[in-house]
Amino acid sequence: MQTVMFQGVQCNVVRLNYGNGRVALQLIVVDDGEQMATATTNLPEVPLAADEVIIKTYSENAGLLEALVAGGIVAPTGRTAQAGFHAVPICRLLP
Repeated sequence: MQTVMFQGVQCNVVRLNYGNGRVALQLIVVDDGEQMATATTNLPEVPLAADEVIIKTYSENAGLLEALVAGGIVAPTGRTAQAGFHAVPICRLLP
């Protein structure tokens, strides 16, 4: 299982699926199994390739993109999507 360090906490990265089949990423604390964060956001109206996700990078998820990139989980595509008032990065999932 892949892990990342986010906000000073070691977390497992768990891949799940939203109801529409898109990939969802959750961070689960290694020490106690508690959910730390949901890394992705599901914007069904935004076209994505099968290996792409939208990373929530605002509010409590600030710094999450950097943690996922450092952990070899995702790579930014340079594209963004609009989530309310926030432009959020579209990333490619790494194997």
